[in-house]
Amino acid sequence: MPNEPTSIRNPFAQVAPALGDYTDLEKPYGRGNAMTRWASNDLERIGAAVHLLLATLKKDGTLRKSVTIWVVRVDDDLYVRSYHGRESAWFRHAQLRNEIRVSAGGATLDVTFVDVSEDKVLNDKIDSAYQSKYQRYNTTYVAPMIASQARAATLKLVPSR
Repeated sequence: MPNEPTSIRNPFAQVAPALGDYTDLEKPYGRGNAMTRWASNDLERIGAAVHLLLATLKKDGTLRKSVTIWVVRVDDDLYVRSYHGRESAWFRHAQLRNEIRVSAGGATLDVTFVDVSEDKVLNDKIDSAYQSKYQRYNTTYVAPMIASQARAATLKLVPSR
């Protein structure tokens, strides 16, 4: 659409200034025990954020360069999907080590994940969350996030402390 700002046509075109301080992503990765629940302020902030920075770990334990992805909230849980499915580099790296650093809405946390790709009922709810939250964006970006390729790469984020 010619009169739309670039950020609406391409939701990732100018994301960097909106994400805030990148320095939190460079702090040493803190390993800890997985929590079963999100702190309410983290759940609210990350769930409401349009974009999430996600960094996986290298073999030596340092963080890889972060990628910008979408995040949705369903009930009291947060979910991400790989736009390019299970073959995406960040998704493959995450599978090697179940440790990720995420940053969104002013919160930066170390998380683990649970692959929920096989749960059809849950994935239908996640589809609805993507459609609702990102409806302002062109279907060019939303449709692939609810397609089978992305559904096959759906992760539930679990906070670590």
